[in-house]
Amino acid sequence: MVDNWSKSPELIKPYADLAQSMSVDSYCFVSSAGMYKPSGDGPVAETCAVKSTGQREAEELLAEMELPYSYFRPQYIYGPKQGKSYLSYFFYRITRGRTILIPNSGDQFVTMTHAADNAAMIAAAVANGKAAGEAFNCATSKLITYTELAKLCADAAGVEADISYYEPKGLEIPKGFFPFRDTAFYVGVNKACDLLDFSPKYDLAQDIKWYFTDNYVAQGGAEKDVDFSIDEMITAAVAA
Repeated sequence: MVDNWSKSPELIKPYADLAQSMSVDSYCFVSSAGMYKPSGDGPVAETCAVKSTGQREAEELLAEMELPYSYFRPQYIYGPKQGKSYLSYFFYRITRGRTILIPNSGDQFVTMTHAADNAAMIAAAVANGKAAGEAFNCATSKLITYTELAKLCADAAGVEADISYYEPKGLEIPKGFFPFRDTAFYVGVNKACDLLDFSPKYDLAQDIKWYFTDNYVAQGGAEKDVDFSIDEMITAAVAA
């Protein structure tokens, strides 16, 4: 069984009960890497500390019910016809001739992972005894900095990137304004590579142009009404 929908113990319970009654060989639950607590530089492993979130509580429920679970914790996904897009932050500004605001120095590493790579990892765990009772980070092994990502997006749009860096401390910036954490945050996938014989195949640098055309432009991103008031507040604070 693959559960890519539940976000809390209340939501997952009916499916967990059904899986238990069916004596399934595996329950693959797509959770989230967002539960990891800040840990400084370096890749985040599955053993790192996590916050108490709805998805973490759902993971714990599966363990309590002694189901043959596998947790999958994806981080910053992109793919065809994507709804929530982390890359739109950059494209909104690039296609309107605006400055791309990046917190701190811009050399923080992040990973952007194609949805097909995550699907391949999950498929490798179905009915795989090595995956039972394990958590797996879903990501690519290819790292990119925030500055490199901004330039990659600008190149896909055929323009030069106009980038400005700011110090987020002391500014009242709503959560989620910048789509990533202010500090480096990228998970390691060594465990999935070792146990599931997984190897990521996709590379954002090769995918960014079709993503811009087929996702951002095709879904009306360039015409969308976007509020840049927070950008203006940050720009004024930087100039002061």
